[in-house]
Order: sequence, then structure tokens, then C-alpha cells
Amino acid sequence: MTHLTRRGFALSALGATAALAACGNGIGNTNASTIDARVDATLANMYSNFPNTRTLEAKSTGMLVMPLITEAGFGLGGAFGRGALRVNNATVDYYSATRASAGLQIGAQQYTHVLFFMTEDALSDFRRSPGWAAGADIEYAIPDRGETLKAETTTVLDPVIAVVFGQAGLRVGATVEGTKYTRIIP
Repeated sequence: MTHLTRRGFALSALGATAALAACGNGIGNTNASTIDARVDATLANMYSNFPNTRTLEAKSTGMLVMPLITEAGFGLGGAFGRGALRVNNATVDYYSATRASAGLQIGAQQYTHVLFFMTEDALSDFRRSPGWAAGADIEYAIPDRGETLKAETTTVLDPVIAVVFGQAGLRVGATVEGTKYTRIIP
């Protein structure tokens, strides 16, 4: 019987995340102009397919746009992607997103997500943190029937709202909980 220690699990999860990061997920280039171009394309796609996100954008103090997150797992799993933080429609920082997971899982998927920071405090906390981890306190605005996004008035009162879209792959569900965001220098 194989017994996996915490240290062994952490090393396995770190290895899975590193291997996933090495995969070509379309964001392999850390060039700032490349990331910005992908962020622009992602926002244009989101506004076109989910027009109600313009309401969130107008009320937000900033947005973290992750154009492509690649996630894979077989027992142990991980996710990786790169994106940009936009404040007043201008890129102010670049970030990577990583996540490790363990449990009953198999498959791979890719998706896009945008975090809307609805308060100055939420945005400041994110920017001051050396490695901000998304928790269960994030509110999700979910596309309804694949056509519209419901951003209710009560939802806009939450400090951070996540919009996850563009899912493709063979895994069920995509969330940002447990994802660690780290500032990078492209």
C-alpha cells in the first residue's frame, strides 16, 4: 500500500503544476504586448457574447483578465495561465495563475476567466499581496443558457466577481477557488 505524505503530495502537486506550465497553452510567451493583445481579444469576446459584463466593468475598480487557463488532472492536477490587471482600461500589472488539486479527477480543459474587483479595498488587497489566492468568498456571475450573463444588483455589491467562460475540454466545471495569482514581469 502506498502512503503519500504531505510533503510527497506537495512535491507531486508542484511537479504536476510545473509540467502543466511547460505545456503550450497559448500563453507561453511572457511578452507584455502578446499578453495585452490576448487580453484585448478576450475582453472583446466577452463584451460581444455577454453584453451585461459591461455593467460589471463600469462599476468595477479593476479587472484581472486571464485569457486562457489550461487545467489537467489524473488524480493529481494543476492549472496554469497568464494575464493582465486592468485599471481604468489600462494594464497596470501582469499575473500568472496556478492551482494544484488532488482527488477523484481525470481530464483536461481550457477556459477564460475575468475577476472584477468591485471595491477599492478588494483591488488594493489583491495588488499588495505577494501571492493572492482566490477563496470561497468570490461571487460567480454565470452565463445563463450560454447567451446572457446575469449580473444582478445584489451581485454587484460583492467585493470580487468572477466570470468564467469559453470552456472547452473533458473536465466538468471550472472555478477560480484555490487559484493563486502571482505578479510577473514579462
